[in-house]
Amino acid sequence: MSKKLVVGNIGMMFGMAHVEGALAYDDAEIALICDCNEETLRKAGEKYNIPAEKQCTDYHDIINNKDINVVSVAIPDQQHKKVCSDLLRAGKHVLCEKPLALTREDIEEIVKVSDESGAKFMVGQICRFTPSFIKAKEIIDSGLIGELYFVESEYAHDYMKIVENADGSAHWRADPKRHGVIGGGCHAVDLLRWLAGDPTEVFAYGTHLMLPTVDYDDATIALMKFSDRCMGKVFVSTGCKRDYTMRTVIYGTKGTIICDNTSPTMQLFVADENGVAPEKPEIIELEVNNHNAVKEFEVFADAILNGKPIPTDAREGAKTVEVCLAIVESAEKGEKVYPNYNF
Repeated sequence: MSKKLVVGNIGMMFGMAHVEGALAYDDAEIALICDCNEETLRKAGEKYNIPAEKQCTDYHDIINNKDINVVSVAIPDQQHKKVCSDLLRAGKHVLCEKPLALTREDIEEIVKVSDESGAKFMVGQICRFTPSFIKAKEIIDSGLIGELYFVESEYAHDYMKIVENADGSAHWRADPKRHGVIGGGCHAVDLLRWLAGDPTEVFAYGTHLMLPTVDYDDATIALMKFSDRCMGKVFVSTGCKRDYTMRTVIYGTKGTIICDNTSPTMQLFVADENGVAPEKPEIIELEVNNHNAVKEFEVFADAILNGKPIPTDAREGAKTVEVCLAIVESAEKGEKVYPNYNF
């Protein structure tokens, strides 16, 4: 192999973007793509001109390939712990799709194996690579809008057509362990953690009106306390009747940011020296790229090759899932829950 990073990609239904990320990186080459569905695998091979000899249906072929040193995992969330742990124990660097896993037991296991393996591990919390959210983070860090006192985000995504398979059987997204807050809402939770820090307590309510084929709440609202000076809110709706969005509003003592992950602009209000905000916001133009896997792979590769820090390592991924689990628990029990970040 002529490249420094020799890549295996597991999961072609959701892993196409990861293939593109590896193909776009100059010092990486793809050795194998893998999917248990032969038709899905074949179509991926055709799309990216990857020949049949570089295709497999068993991820152990990737484990046993001594040349492969980097693997992306984009398979159903329920399988993350087993597959990622096997890869890490084999010495492979792993980029795993969000969420890290679905249970406290599983996230603890992945953190443990990641620590023991010495290999690099990254969770694909893609919002941290979305242009609008990157810009919002830059503005916050610059101090332009002052100290944060309230942040809110939402994950609005209609699952109506994707919680059943074509034959009418239950889809993996319908698994009660794969609650909408954990599987999808983790985007909004991770975004707020990135912008405002780790919440110390959460309180949530949930309803179940929109998705009759699942057993979990399809709408959840969670209030969060980040500190004595900053509050937050996450709204998750997996049965909403609207287009997909992650509308996010960030309130600071000197200004406000209004943005999302699907619009070509964001709004910025900044108060004058008298504390008065303008009647109209500044409009900032942005690239729309809500699954920036090319940048994600670039950051992961830089960590492997140049020792740079990984922004969403196993513990970061675990913290996001822990907050999601606390939200689900709070909605079920009707009481405050305090996330446990000890991993």
